[in-house]
Amino acid sequence: MTVWFVVALIKKDNSVADIAWGLGFVLIAAVTLFRRGDWAARPVLATAVVLIWGLRLAAHILHRNRKRGEDYRYAEWRRKWGRSFVWRSYIQVFLLQGLFLFLISSSVILINRSTDAGLMPLGPLEAAGTAVWVVGFLFETVGDAQLARFKKDQENRGKIMARGLWRYSRHPNYFGESLMWWGIYILALSVPGGWMTIVSPILITFLLVRVSGIPLLEKKYAGNAEFQAYARRTNAFVPWFPKKP
Repeated sequence: MTVWFVVALIKKDNSVADIAWGLGFVLIAAVTLFRRGDWAARPVLATAVVLIWGLRLAAHILHRNRKRGEDYRYAEWRRKWGRSFVWRSYIQVFLLQGLFLFLISSSVILINRSTDAGLMPLGPLEAAGTAVWVVGFLFETVGDAQLARFKKDQENRGKIMARGLWRYSRHPNYFGESLMWWGIYILALSVPGGWMTIVSPILITFLLVRVSGIPLLEKKYAGNAEFQAYARRTNAFVPWFPKKP
C-alpha cells in the first residue's frame, strides 16, 4: 500500500487505491499459497477464487477510470483536507485500506497456512462455499457489465440505472462482492479454527453497506428526485422484487 501511495503522489490521483484493493488480496493469497510448499486442493481452490475476483476487479476499475481523472470522492477529500492531504491520504486511505484487506483475507490466509487443509478431502462445505462464491461473482460481474453498458449510451446521461440486476438491488455488484467473501468463509469452516475468520465476511459487508460503499455513492444523489423514487421501490443491498409505488 505504501508503493501504491507513492504512485498516487506521482500521478496526483488517489483513485489508484481502488485498483490496489483487489491486487492486495491477490498478493496475500498468492504469497501464502506459495509459502505452503505444496499444491493441496483446498488452498488452491481458495487462492484461485480470490485471484479470479481480485484480478477481475482491478482490471475493471483500471478500464473504468481511464481518462476519467481522480474519482470525485478522493477529489473532495483533496479539497477538504488541504495541507494535511498527503499524510491523511497515506493513513486514512492507503494504510487503513491495507489493514482492512488483511483482515478480510483472514479466511484464505488460514486455509493456506493450515497443515490440516491439505490432509482433508474436499467435501460438502467446499461445494457450498464454491456455489455461494459463483453466485456472488455473477452478481458482481453482470452488475458491473450492465452498468458500464448503460453509462456508455449517451442517451442515458444523467439518468438512473434501474434495469437488469439493478431493478432488484441498488447495488447488485456490492451484494455480489459480499457474497463471494461469505463463500470463501464457508470454505474455511472445514479448517480447524476456520469459524473465527467470521470477521472476514462481516467486515467486507459492513464496509460496503455502512462505510465506503453505499453511503458514499448515494450521497451524491441527495436531492435527485429520480433516484429517490428508485430508492423507495428498490432494496439497497439484498436483491428483491421492487416495491409497488
